[in-house]
Amino acid sequence: LGSAGPCRRAALLGGCGMRYKLLQEGDIQVCVVKHPRTFLSKILTSKFLRRWEPHHLSLGDSSLSSATPTGYMESPLSYSAIEDLQPLSWDNAPKYCLQLSVPGGTVLLQAANSYLRDQWFHSLQWKKKIYKYRKVLKNPTRWEVVLKEIRALVDMALTSPLQDESIQQAPLHIISTLLSENTNLSAQEHENIIVAIAPLLENNHPPPDLCEFFCKHCRERPRSMVVIEVFTPVVQRILKHNMDFGKCPRLRLFTQEYILALNELNGGMEVVKKFVHSMHGPTGQCPHPRVLPNLVAVCLAAIYSCYEEFINSRDNSPSLKEIRNGCQQQSERKPPLPLRLLRSELESPDPPVAPPPLPPLAPLEILVELERNNNTANKLKGPAGGDSEPNLIDCLLVSPTLSALSIQLPAQADRVLGCFALILKMLSDYDDWRPALASLLQPIPFPKEALAHAKFTKELKYVIQRFAEDPRQEVHSCLLSVRSGKDGWFQLYSPGGMACDDDGELFASMVHILMGSCYKTKKFLLSLAENKLGPCMLLALRGNQTMVEILCLMLEYNIIENKDTQLQIISTLESTQVGLRMYEQLCDRQRELKELQRKGGPTRLTLPSKSTDADLARLLSSGSFGNLENLSLAFTNVTSACAEQLIKLPSLKQLNLWSTQFGDAGLRLLSEHLASLQVLNLCETPVTDAGLLALSSMKSLCSLNMNSTKLSADTYEDLKAKLPNLKEVDVRYTEAW
Repeated sequence: LGSAGPCRRAALLGGCGMRYKLLQEGDIQVCVVKHPRTFLSKILTSKFLRRWEPHHLSLGDSSLSSATPTGYMESPLSYSAIEDLQPLSWDNAPKYCLQLSVPGGTVLLQAANSYLRDQWFHSLQWKKKIYKYRKVLKNPTRWEVVLKEIRALVDMALTSPLQDESIQQAPLHIISTLLSENTNLSAQEHENIIVAIAPLLENNHPPPDLCEFFCKHCRERPRSMVVIEVFTPVVQRILKHNMDFGKCPRLRLFTQEYILALNELNGGMEVVKKFVHSMHGPTGQCPHPRVLPNLVAVCLAAIYSCYEEFINSRDNSPSLKEIRNGCQQQSERKPPLPLRLLRSELESPDPPVAPPPLPPLAPLEILVELERNNNTANKLKGPAGGDSEPNLIDCLLVSPTLSALSIQLPAQADRVLGCFALILKMLSDYDDWRPALASLLQPIPFPKEALAHAKFTKELKYVIQRFAEDPRQEVHSCLLSVRSGKDGWFQLYSPGGMACDDDGELFASMVHILMGSCYKTKKFLLSLAENKLGPCMLLALRGNQTMVEILCLMLEYNIIENKDTQLQIISTLESTQVGLRMYEQLCDRQRELKELQRKGGPTRLTLPSKSTDADLARLLSSGSFGNLENLSLAFTNVTSACAEQLIKLPSLKQLNLWSTQFGDAGLRLLSEHLASLQVLNLCETPVTDAGLLALSSMKSLCSLNMNSTKLSADTYEDLKAKLPNLKEVDVRYTEAW
């Protein structure tokens, strides 16, 4: 080290040194000397040095060429013709020159400065070497020599001072081409090549053909140590840094095959579980935001592949609507068709043509059996083919198993399905991943054949249960459909849906969590009354407290207009002890409400500071407040819970909630019931955009104070557009100010 120069010393000590970008083209001075190399130093000061030509050179894959092919560079200079390449180092040599030794002479390149000269030097040296390796590895004869050349190529890429993405990608593409053209390698040769190129894969994604090679190795030798030692960091890098599997689907396929290879180890799914945990990390928050979306993409693609041949081959697959409610009659559908159906039999009325011979490999065999119960279906139609609505109790008798589709997958597809369904279950166990996972799965991304498969929906039920148990609204709100007219998990796992196998326990759990946070309570109750009233009544009849509360709310909010249906609901409530008790409490509340809303009492009311929700409830239950128009709760300790009392005031027009703990949940309830409210003061309350957006339905608002709240500029603009009567607004000390 003591005798080494500074650059050499830095290299020996592992210093970074100078880094250069790979040149593809550039301007440079060119001079050709037609003299032997031994006389070059003697003519450096002669007239030849005045014969420089400016050229714009391009560094191609096989040669150095000029954009203006004249003079010295009339024809391209092949890299194979360059015998030697070095900077000029004689004392009397011109500055910043490169010497390219070619047969019969020397080509001199003069750059503008030393850095540019070195950049040209390293770029030309790289192009020359990579051209040599591409040529050597194109037609391999002895694989031990090929392996030695691959190792030398990898070392060259790792030690090059050029800092460019293509420096390490080019060797990978050369090796990828080599492997794609030589498919008869032994397993040991496979492993030797993979180990040799492993250093390049630490910071680079493998190219598509190399991914195919890796996939083949995972399928043929899943227990190989290469899978654990070499592929694990490669897959980890893919999951952490890949931005779009759509642009590189073979990366996704390689990740899928790697996970299946892990599943083949002795530990099976325990090894996969440890891998997923390593991707998440030991802390409560995963530091890599791309891991979850990439894992979900791999799972979705793998699950789709289990049903892919069935999807592509069978034109008579059931619609999602059929899967959900099973109400389509057998006569309305084509009869079940075999998987090997010939399209010519359907598309052409011509005489049948003899089918072509089947391929030797047996295709995926999936048996689809549709069971219908005509007696139950006739009950739904009504008497004598009439158009009257079906009786609600008859609707309850429709069992989801009557329209079940029994799908049998081959053993390999069944293992794939079990593996990736279990990964989805693992992902749902991480609290920080659950919101994003729920959002990714909200528009149901699975094919309808998967949703008709009892094993799959049973496995996925755990994930939906985790969503239903999560108290965060951003999670359990994803159980609903992404927009009206679309089916969501709530519909699929409700009684009558194909995925429901528990007599409505999960459905009741979903309803409970959604009712606790859904700000469109009335709208949600209306949708339940229209689509799921029968299941709600059945579960209430079995004593489910959530469904008893739902039926009581439907009566309290006048959701049900049909008198006969109201009587059926009352009969259902009175048939159980919990229902009877809650119905009696409802009747008591209705009597109190009538007394409260009876005309009379004050028109203005101000509660003392420090009053609580209980104080307000006690005050409003003491007499009639049907005339109350102005209520001030400023500087009290009331919370969103008092909204249940406020919505009972039919004449309320002005409400002051200044400096209270009234939040988003209370605002959502007010927006549904106090349509005539004109003045609302929310100054210094903890309301956010989530609650303030609900005010857009209160068209009578003409004065709104949102001073010192968490109002955003976008929400403010939205409220202004949707509240035509709004004249006075206070948004000081907010983002919209």
